[in-house]
Amino acid sequence: MKKYFKPILLLLTVFFAGAFTGRWWESKITDYDVQAAAKIMDLDFTHAEVDSLIDGLEDFRNDYRDNRNKELANSDSPALVFRPFPAGFQPDQKQDPVVFTDPGQVKMPANKDDLAFYTVAQLGALLRSKKITSLELTEFFLARLKKFDPQLHCVITLTEDLAREQAKRADREIAQGKFRGPLHGIPYGAKDLLAQKDYKTTWGAMPYKDQMLDYDATVISKLDAAGAVLVAKLTMGALAWGDVWYGGMTRNPWDPSTGSSGSSAGSASSVSAGLLPFAIGTETLGSIVSPSTVCGVTGLRPTFGRVSRAGAMALCWSLDKIGPICRSAEDCAMVLQAIAGPDLKDQSVIDAAFNYQTNWKNNRKLKVGYLKTAFDRNYPFHSQDSTALQTLRDMGYELVPIELPNMGDIGFILDAEAAAAFDDLTRSGRDDLLVRQIKRAWPNVFRQARFIPAVEYIRANRLRAKLIENMAKVFDGIDLYVNPSFASASLAITNYTGHPSITVPDGFRDGKPTSITFTGKLFDEGTIVAVAQAFQERTDFEGRRPGGF
Repeated sequence: MKKYFKPILLLLTVFFAGAFTGRWWESKITDYDVQAAAKIMDLDFTHAEVDSLIDGLEDFRNDYRDNRNKELANSDSPALVFRPFPAGFQPDQKQDPVVFTDPGQVKMPANKDDLAFYTVAQLGALLRSKKITSLELTEFFLARLKKFDPQLHCVITLTEDLAREQAKRADREIAQGKFRGPLHGIPYGAKDLLAQKDYKTTWGAMPYKDQMLDYDATVISKLDAAGAVLVAKLTMGALAWGDVWYGGMTRNPWDPSTGSSGSSAGSASSVSAGLLPFAIGTETLGSIVSPSTVCGVTGLRPTFGRVSRAGAMALCWSLDKIGPICRSAEDCAMVLQAIAGPDLKDQSVIDAAFNYQTNWKNNRKLKVGYLKTAFDRNYPFHSQDSTALQTLRDMGYELVPIELPNMGDIGFILDAEAAAAFDDLTRSGRDDLLVRQIKRAWPNVFRQARFIPAVEYIRANRLRAKLIENMAKVFDGIDLYVNPSFASASLAITNYTGHPSITVPDGFRDGKPTSITFTGKLFDEGTIVAVAQAFQERTDFEGRRPGGF
């Protein structure tokens, strides 16, 4: 029995040490481990090759552990900065005067509730002519948010104290003739991944539902400088996926039994229902385009590098973009003008001109490409999109058939960066607190992304660089192109190449809105806004209201 004493004692020591440390033993990397990992990477090593690299893998693992002892916040970005520039590209830096349409003499409606569906431009005219005050507008929209949020679930936090303070300041300044611009005194809401000091920033996710960040996002600061009034932090799909957050599902005002899509779920829902004149959303891979389509509003996704993400939740550093959701294309331009430009915090932001003039709407010499193969397909919104194309032809635009390059299988770039952004969440096990736990939901995506080799991630980005070059060729001979919002590869491609787009309503199907998207050259949002605004002035889809609101 004595000969078994020491081995048994050793096993008991390991057992109890594991019980207290959470690690049963410090296992060495084995030949089997390497062969199994290599299989995932589609590689095949000989036993001799594996034996030669095991010591190096142990060193790597020790390095990983050392790095994890160094604290990183979600706001700490990588040293690598993505620029969506093809060879030889230089953004225009000559800033011309920005000229918006004069709404003329705007009257107060006989029914005050109609104010809920006025554009930013119309509300601004009422404020400047002193027919209403910013505080009155703020109280009006706060009341609507409180009334309809139980039905739509689009609000996480009302910022009432801040809103009243900002509105009173705007009223004082307007009374003194100190006009800050078209957003001065206009209430708005922000997707709740943008930090606002003294208010929660929950990212729509249970693990962060009580999170307080002691700073303001750059976009929030810029809107404050423009005189806008923040009245609400709006819902988002948890960690920017879908329309499901820890408070339930955000609803579509056109059919409250369905979701508003996401992840800018509350931003689109609230503007659609007339609870806010405009809202800020974000897009990584469709999170402005999709809810704008579902809710029948206008969403502008700016060029990557146009708007600072400082103070916003990072999901994918080389894909995240911040943009406005409004009632009209020109309203989106007003908001973009206020939030664009560098801040010395987000190194991806480019100091490029944002040029727009209202008379551009009448420029029918623009060559508008259209994705012929995509539009020729039979898809659910084909009828509405075909009518939109004919409307553009009737307006005098030359429509030029084009096709897009093949994107290739590079979509896992997003997964890899997102897993890095939420590494601590995965390792802590708190990802179990997220509401959605299905296979294609963040907890499992973060886990499976751990198996993406760095070599494959870099190779995918090399292919992405070739895609950017190929997309530059698409714009040879055209000024912009129009595409189905979902029934083509454009949404995915242009999110990875950084191109701007604006999505506008183009009809209805089964009582719910449909949309079409205008996509532009890098940093040329002014052109797509002009064509989209001209289209909206020819049609009236953006002026329709969902019943009951």
